[in-house]
Amino acid sequence: MKAILSIDQFTEGNSIQGFYLCIEKHIRITRTKDQYLDLVLRDRTGQISAKIWDKVDEYRDKFEAGDPVAVSGNVDMYLDRQQLVVKKINRASVQYYGRYGYDPALIVPASEYDPNELWKNAVEIIRSINNSHLKSLVSKIYKTHKDRIMIHPASVMMHHNYRSGFLEHILSMAKVAQHLAGHYDVDYDLLLAGVFLHDIGKLREIESDLEIEYTTEGNFIGHIVLGRDMVRESASTLNAFPQELLQKLDHMILAHQGRYEWQSPVRPKIKEALLLHYIDNMDAKLNLFDKAIEEDHEPGEWTDRRNYFRLNLFKGDHDG
Repeated sequence: MKAILSIDQFTEGNSIQGFYLCIEKHIRITRTKDQYLDLVLRDRTGQISAKIWDKVDEYRDKFEAGDPVAVSGNVDMYLDRQQLVVKKINRASVQYYGRYGYDPALIVPASEYDPNELWKNAVEIIRSINNSHLKSLVSKIYKTHKDRIMIHPASVMMHHNYRSGFLEHILSMAKVAQHLAGHYDVDYDLLLAGVFLHDIGKLREIESDLEIEYTTEGNFIGHIVLGRDMVRESASTLNAFPQELLQKLDHMILAHQGRYEWQSPVRPKIKEALLLHYIDNMDAKLNLFDKAIEEDHEPGEWTDRRNYFRLNLFKGDHDG
């Protein structure tokens, strides 16, 4: 049996076999009116476009988008990007493919950081919040949702969209906020509470198992309002949470996207909300920058323009 290859190990001309997650599946028609299957496959190291040109009738019903799949095929190039031409494909399960090396954890992208360490560091920063009401509220919500928070992604398609990405993003923001709060003379406690709670609605907006996707209420309502509701519900169970403080925290959550066209129902009207918006945006954009470089496997100092920024990004000379 050939060695199992992850997507980041693919090179042009490879004959490969391995286990991947099918995140897209479409039936398309060639210029000669023949059907083919157009796929996107992913594992924890990256993703690749894949095509099934032959035996379409045989394979079309053997798996669906969202399924883990066992694949063999050949790697070629199309429009200067790697593409996998699939020869065989079946839905994968531990029962049938575990003895051949299939492990679901290997096909789910994950943070490079240990979630237990992320959690430990987050708790330490929460303890630094001096306002007893805010500290109690943040602690209560995080303890209640600990299991989800430790593994949840921060988004479906954009920044930190991988296992434990939510906590990685929040912790990174919290560290930046600690440094900037004093420099800009803002309320440290309110800023840190906003950091920890601004995206909490994503626990209800997004569901993630093998595939990351929006929930029904996530599609209908979105994480901003869901998060505000979660915070209000938790605050109502605490003893005499100050109304004005809760309104400011509401505003932090509702305004954190910064612009109406980015789905914020209000724009930042206090310094803490404005700073939260910029810290959030900066951390997200830098993660997308790293992602663009990591997903560009071609030689040379520059990425192509097929990334979030639509720019050729400098990645340095990685050829030696």
